[in-house]
Amino acid sequence: MVNGIERPLDLLNSSKGKEVLVQLKGDKQFVGTLIAFDIHPNLVLDNAKEMQDGEIKKNIGLTFLRGDVIVFISPASTALK
Repeated sequence: MVNGIERPLDLLNSSKGKEVLVQLKGDKQFVGTLIAFDIHPNLVLDNAKEMQDGEIKKNIGLTFLRGDVIVFISPASTALK
């Protein structure tokens, strides 16, 4: 157990209200504040931004991302260093 995380969704739960990096199929990346998620894992991000080559491509705002297109989700504090 690392940082109180025993199951995969524990990481998402500990990341609620914090910035996460989400990699989608098709090489799209989004960064935003994780508001909600479910077991699929569909996500709701606030202040979402589409990223390209480490830079903001487009501000999206509040958005829903379908779990079946997500490759990975990472706390942005570790992923963007």
